[in-house]
Amino acid sequence: MKSLAPALLGIAVIAGLSIPIPTQAQAAGEEGLRFAADNYQLQTIEANGERIRVRAYEGIRYVANPVDASRQVMNIYIPAAYFEGGEVAGKTAERAPIFLPNQIGGYMPAAPGTANAPARGPGAGRVSTIAQALMRGYVVASPGARGRSEENGKAPAAIVDLKAAVRWLRYNDARMPGDAERIISNGTSAGGALSALLGASGNHPDYEAALQQLGAAPAGDDVFAVSAYCPITNLEHADAAYEWLFNGVNDYKKISIQMLDYNVQRQETAGTLDAAQIGLSDALKPLFPPYLNSLGLKDAGGQPLQLADDGRGSFAEHIARLVTQSAQTALDAGQDLSGTDWLDIADGKVAQVDLAAYARGIGRMKTPPAFDAVDLSSGENQLFGGDGQDSRHFTDFSMRHSTAEGGQRAPAEQVRLMNPLNYIGDAAARNAQHWRIRHGSHDRDTAVAVPAILAARLAQQGHAVDFALPWGQGHGGDYDLDALFDWMDKISTAEN
Repeated sequence: MKSLAPALLGIAVIAGLSIPIPTQAQAAGEEGLRFAADNYQLQTIEANGERIRVRAYEGIRYVANPVDASRQVMNIYIPAAYFEGGEVAGKTAERAPIFLPNQIGGYMPAAPGTANAPARGPGAGRVSTIAQALMRGYVVASPGARGRSEENGKAPAAIVDLKAAVRWLRYNDARMPGDAERIISNGTSAGGALSALLGASGNHPDYEAALQQLGAAPAGDDVFAVSAYCPITNLEHADAAYEWLFNGVNDYKKISIQMLDYNVQRQETAGTLDAAQIGLSDALKPLFPPYLNSLGLKDAGGQPLQLADDGRGSFAEHIARLVTQSAQTALDAGQDLSGTDWLDIADGKVAQVDLAAYARGIGRMKTPPAFDAVDLSSGENQLFGGDGQDSRHFTDFSMRHSTAEGGQRAPAEQVRLMNPLNYIGDAAARNAQHWRIRHGSHDRDTAVAVPAILAARLAQQGHAVDFALPWGQGHGGDYDLDALFDWMDKISTAEN
């Protein structure tokens, strides 16, 4: 069984990150961050007709100096067998990976997940992700985090909180079951974006001052692997990417997001772009090719992924292939795709998809600009608030076209801290080595180009990337948990 002896204080360097030797006051704060093995409730969790006893450590504070005591806490669930020398699904106390699912949606404040809560989103009524992870032998740590609707939750608060939670787990690695060298992050939508950012920016000094101010534990914040469902990321370029795909599709079904008792509520309204919005779309579309070309991306065969000024080129063909592969996988699995009038199917084969037809087929969801709204009405505008402004612009384009009285632009540094692409391949960051990215083929919350760029950049840096577009899937996550946990088992076993 894994030794639960206390870890030592006074670490000077962890995973390449310099950590000051604690002062007496700091040491006292760290004392309050130590895992207390006896501070738990015994719970019986049911999933898929089976039961498992777990020790539930709920409401665990993961920073010494919280600014929001209701959010900066974590729920930890550990199979009771790990305290008794037993195994669960072939895993032991010493080598069980730690599953880190965040509950963040819309960049809103999030409470920690619980083991007995039903699954969120599509497929409501399913057994929770946490419960199924426990059945598979994982130690589960679900952190709460601050969010955009609160003054103390503006960017980069949420990622700082997730990093602090990881530091707590690493600091307590020798005191509790679970392997902190095998932390696997998971999130959906904004939570998927933060999962990706957590995996890309491990130990980067950009966040150190904020972590020190919160009294985060003296440990690293890098993670082993990332699961990201439909990540709403690369926000400063997401507007151009959206119009690159949906320009010319003028009807929309827009979703508004609000919170009710910690749950993200989504309400749909339909409409048609007006002349001003069409003009914004026309102006945004040509901004995407220069940005895409500046990244120097290549496909798996080493061929450049580029776009001409008209938006056509090898990157467009790459996206079309991804959609075609998604449809072919569904067809091979026996799904009836005959009602999809923008697909050309002959003799059991899907022909190359036309991107314009694809965009019309799945439909536009957001009005331009999709993320940095000119009237400062988007959730992302609120995310980048600060200095007395609840919402701010975060792109030059929307700042130039702003219709908001007194509208301001967020500092470039604040925006930079929220984009994982800024840290992939950065020598000062420890990137996660394993990535699983899913974006539904029918997801319109962000353009498919956004996760495709993320996957290509990661693969180019030598990371193992499992990227796919599940056919027919809209915006959501945790819909393929057996496949997710199989992937987690595979990567964890391979490096044991």
